[in-house]
Amino acid sequence: MVARLVIAAPSSGAGKTTVATGLMAAFAGRGLAVSPHKVGPDYIDPGYHALATGRPGRNLDAYMCGTGLVAPLFAHGSRGCDLAVVEGVMGLYDGAADQGELASTAQVSKLLKAPVVLVVDASSQSRSVAALVHGFASWDPEVRIGGVILNKVATDRHEHLLREALGESGVPVLGVLRRAPAVATPSRHLGLVPVAERQAAAVSAVAAQAEQVLAGCDMEALLALARSAPPLDAEPWVPEVGEPLRAGGPGVPTPRVAVAGGAAFTFSYAEHAELLTAAGAEVVTFDPLRDESLPEGTSGLVIGGGFPEMYGAELSANEPLRKAVAELARSGAPIAAECAGLLYLARSLDGRPMCGVLDADARMSERLTLGYRDAVAVSDSVLAPAGARMRGHEFHRTVIEPGAGAEAAWGLRQPERRLEGFVQGGVHASYVHTHWAGAPEVAARFVERCAGGPVA
Repeated sequence: MVARLVIAAPSSGAGKTTVATGLMAAFAGRGLAVSPHKVGPDYIDPGYHALATGRPGRNLDAYMCGTGLVAPLFAHGSRGCDLAVVEGVMGLYDGAADQGELASTAQVSKLLKAPVVLVVDASSQSRSVAALVHGFASWDPEVRIGGVILNKVATDRHEHLLREALGESGVPVLGVLRRAPAVATPSRHLGLVPVAERQAAAVSAVAAQAEQVLAGCDMEALLALARSAPPLDAEPWVPEVGEPLRAGGPGVPTPRVAVAGGAAFTFSYAEHAELLTAAGAEVVTFDPLRDESLPEGTSGLVIGGGFPEMYGAELSANEPLRKAVAELARSGAPIAAECAGLLYLARSLDGRPMCGVLDADARMSERLTLGYRDAVAVSDSVLAPAGARMRGHEFHRTVIEPGAGAEAAWGLRQPERRLEGFVQGGVHASYVHTHWAGAPEVAARFVERCAGGPVA
């Protein structure tokens, strides 16, 4: 059993990430082993969580992985820890569009039997805070709101008014935080700027968040609330893919899978590397901004999401690596590219040459494409056979033309029906992010192809 808290809010922008990260860092600073988690598909916040705790930030996504995997994935990530802090997504009861409570913070809190701490932006209210908290606490009786942290409180007088209003609500005030510029994290077109792009500044921000939480929150009461969570009846998820390759055995070389990292490619789920390893691969990372060649012996390539649009000039200038990627693709080696990886494989990005693997050109756009996707594999590929169903997520402000190749990767079923992505030789490239924990056969299929096995 792991003590646990879910940090939620009435809406986005209330300060969930600041409070959750500050709590993680503060408890870790007190010597506790803290397991960090994030509800939903977000890749950026877990980077700050990892910085705060020294452990991988892990996502809990009930849409992409299924409700049945939320508790096992949580148990896997929090194994051996004293405390788990789960940062919510959007407002407490907001989830997948037109899907009721599915993938909401409220649903995840119930699946984890975890008490919720509601972070309220109190900057423009006083007595009304009691009505807001009462509404959230009473909306769903199965969601246990164990306390409130009041954020962006202006003065001692403001704090007094807020505490007085909440005095009869039955929901205790567990913290009061003043406005503090030092804890702010800069944002841009897809949310916070990732840790990998601002290492020193990110370290300072997380330290400031921990100091703010220690000064303004009742840490003992928060820990007691976390420890009040009942036992969770869930076996930890295990990265299994069926029968793994007998790597290193007679005639079966260990396939080496190169995974793009660095500041331009920061979006990844920890479980993907674990599944690739479980399938028999050796996973190595490389940085397309710095490395001029792929890792020696690369037999497969994974290029996840990130911000290639912010580093277009540098990625384009690394011509030796672009040529190496193109050569690997021509050899028929398996390449799985999601979102940023799709842009990197294109002919150009904002007019700058990229790898030229795909006969397509990408550019920045004013339009934000965001949401869960119900997808069907259109073509046999290194990731899935035609007809396979997958759930994923899109999140980008770019456009690629054409949007699909002669052999498309996915047929999307909502919010509108369309073909999307490219299957070309051993390449599978798409805007759709997927979480392989919900479909471990993807990793098995990919590694088998890396070792020269069949795809069909």
